[in-house]
This record gives sequence, structure tokens and C-alpha cells, in this order.
Amino acid sequence: MATITQRLETSRLRRVSAIAAAALLLGVTLGEASAQSLRGSSSSLNRQVLQAEIHDFTYIRDGNQVQRFVDAGYLVPVRGNRNFYLKGVSFPYARPEARLFIERLSSQYMRACGERLVVTSLTRPLNRQPRNASSRSVHPTGMAMDLRRSRNVQCRRWLEEVLLSLEKQGVLEATREYRPPHYHLALFPQPYARYVSLIASNDRAEQSSSPGTSAVTYQVRRGDSLWDIARAHGVTVDDIREANGLRGSRILPGQTLQLPLRR
Repeated sequence: MATITQRLETSRLRRVSAIAAAALLLGVTLGEASAQSLRGSSSSLNRQVLQAEIHDFTYIRDGNQVQRFVDAGYLVPVRGNRNFYLKGVSFPYARPEARLFIERLSSQYMRACGERLVVTSLTRPLNRQPRNASSRSVHPTGMAMDLRRSRNVQCRRWLEEVLLSLEKQGVLEATREYRPPHYHLALFPQPYARYVSLIASNDRAEQSSSPGTSAVTYQVRRGDSLWDIARAHGVTVDDIREANGLRGSRILPGQTLQLPLRR
């Protein structure tokens, strides 16, 4: 008799096979790299929908279901900081990897442009979709976001180059929209998490060959986890635990942590 684990694994493989078959019908493959363009296309939308299927994401119906997903930890709060702020966002929640992406991108954007990144949309349930939204939009899954288009030409050029580079890495799909001017992004959580882990591994390798390290102070915010903080700063959870004498993973809002960084 098959065990419960074996039955679950069989079910999972069947679902993945079904997704792969659907991908072929859509004209894409699971490993396909998107064509680097911000114009948007049917194939780009196909890739976004396919990733939502691969991640087994629910299309959230309404605000009540958004709150249930937040309570369950599937969605996390997104709060502005010195590098970005939210403008007109009805539901300031996103998948954990999407929040990490915003924090990392906005930090780089501030250093490159000297202005804060503006997030204009995050999780948007089905009953709050605008009339002109595609019926296949992935905003209701929590993996999408909209970023305001800057009036600064240099900032636009920098951001578009970064988005095109990340499209090439296969971690997101980005579209330049005009009414109103903004960038629509669909982040692919699992590929992005692997991408960030690779960067962190490379940083640690460089750190091991550096003459020393330094540290920065970080104040824990509500909804933070050691995993989020570690990925956002290119360190490991064990690094943070060791630097702060932590035995477990519990942290509290307002708590101050020392984050070891490469000098």
C-alpha cells in the first residue's frame, strides 16, 4: 500500500506534468528565458500565469481573503523606508520574496538615482481589479507590483536596464505601461530566491578572502523575519544569530540587530 508521502508525491508530479503540458499549449517551456523587452506581450502574460500555476498561488477574491493570507503568513506587510514609499496602495501586502525584491531594488535605486522608488500597487484582489485589467492578471496572487515611472531620464534608464537584466535571469517579467506611466512587474518567487541566494553565496566567498568585516545596525520591523533580513543584506541567518547571540529565530519589532557585512 502506498504511503501518504508517496501519494502526495505522485499527486505533485501529476500536477507538474499538467503544468508542463499547459505550458506547451501556451507556447512556452518551464525553462524558457523571456525575450528582453518592456513592451509587454501575450507570451509575457503566459509566463506570468504559468509561474503562478507552478507556485500553486491562489487568486485572492476580496479583502477578507487578503487578511486571511496575511494571518497565515502567505502575504507579508510592505512598509516604506528611506529608499521607497507606497502611493495609493489599497492592500500593502505581498509575497515575502516580492517584499525582499522591493527592498533590495529600492536600495540600489536610491544609490544610483538619489530618489526614492514609488510603489503604486501590490496585492490586488479580484473584486478590486480596474476595468481595464487583464482577466489573467497575477496581481490577485500577491506576486505582482507596479512602480511609478520617474520623470528623471537617468533614473528611468537605470531602472529599465536593471529590469531587462532580471528578465534575462528569468526571475521576473516587466512591462512599461503608459496610462498612467508605470512599470508592471510580476516577480517569480522561487527563481528570485535562488538568484538572491547565489548572490549571497558569492558575497560570502568574497568576504572570506577579505581582510576583515564590519557591521551595521538594523532595527526590526513588524513582519520581519531573520530570513528576510539576511537575504536583504547578503548575509546568512546563522551570521545574524552568531553576531547577536541568538539561539532561535524569534525576533521582536523594535529589536536592534548587528548585521555583519564585508568591509
